[in-house]
Amino acid sequence: MSTATAGGVPVEVHNAGGALRVLVTKNLPGDRWLKVLTAAGCRVEVCSDPDTILSNEKIKKLIGDKCDGVIGQLTEDWSTELFGALKAAGGRAYSNYAVGYNNVVVPEATKVGIPVGNTPGVLTETTAELALALTFAAARRVVEGDTFMRGGQYKGWLPTLFVGNLLQNKVVGIVGAGRIGTAYARMMVEGHKCDLVYYDPYPNKFLEEYVSDYGKLLASKGERAVTVKRCETVEEVLRSADVVSLHCNLDDNTRHLMNAERLGMMKPDAVLVNAARGPCIDEAALVAHLKANPNFRAGLDVFEDEPAMKPGLEECENAVIVPHIASATLWTRAGMATLAACNVAATLSGHPVWNKPDVLPFVDGPFDAIPKAAPSIVNAKELSLAMA
Repeated sequence: MSTATAGGVPVEVHNAGGALRVLVTKNLPGDRWLKVLTAAGCRVEVCSDPDTILSNEKIKKLIGDKCDGVIGQLTEDWSTELFGALKAAGGRAYSNYAVGYNNVVVPEATKVGIPVGNTPGVLTETTAELALALTFAAARRVVEGDTFMRGGQYKGWLPTLFVGNLLQNKVVGIVGAGRIGTAYARMMVEGHKCDLVYYDPYPNKFLEEYVSDYGKLLASKGERAVTVKRCETVEEVLRSADVVSLHCNLDDNTRHLMNAERLGMMKPDAVLVNAARGPCIDEAALVAHLKANPNFRAGLDVFEDEPAMKPGLEECENAVIVPHIASATLWTRAGMATLAACNVAATLSGHPVWNKPDVLPFVDGPFDAIPKAAPSIVNAKELSLAMA
């Protein structure tokens, strides 16, 4: 590894003699991703600029006159300007270091013939676990208690000290019953015997059958059987659930899904969890609701104007707030890096697109057994790319 500059911006250079120049806008965890790129003959330049979020101007300087591919971040604005710069530099591949790509205007990439990769399949359990952690941290007032202890305020046990909510045998609601929502629901149902209500435009038969079968198992052991119900509306979930966890995509239908009116439909001591997308909640309305309802609680991993919070949220002791760390386990973050690298390396090498939901062959196992394919290209159909 050596250091250099690209357009005046500092970079770390790996495999300096590589014929294909790949820009990585942030240093990534692990080393498998780097081996993937160097094995494909890439000169890898990793931006080492101190700015947490790079401006478009700085990214264009990094791209320069010749750049074959880029691994970028969800905090960057990948639209006409940056895809135009990448195309002008001879670019043929881009991958977001994230499963989501709300920061990417995919049609603009498609217009100039650049495949766009993302990193699904390694965030499911990790994100569900963080949502679970936020649920119980909020319900049991863990952060408040921690602050209390560190402030030297604990003088002895009291019957009323930080009384929270028991969630065992309560009703958990999920909005969005995809992979992460399903994993979270199972954790709450299996671990805490919660009844499940969910809203999703499409029925999740697997989840319904799973909860039903688990209920039969509990009944066979003399315990209360858990139940599951798919609701026709989000409002039905909100009115009946003790905990509501958001696991929906962000689109025109889900932006400000949780507004003042819907927050008012929830139980006064309910818990709202969001490890999906910040703009799914009208954050200003949530701040007002938290302040007006001290027994209502929220657990938030994402924010509407990230990295900023709406004014007053930091003052709400009944909110647990963490800095977008749902995917922050080493295995997941390193796996995301590998998937992003495989998207770029395979595309530049002329390999097809992986056509299976299981991406673990890229992440686990021997290095020389990594499939010669791009694990996930979101505009593969539009670009008529070959499938493996």
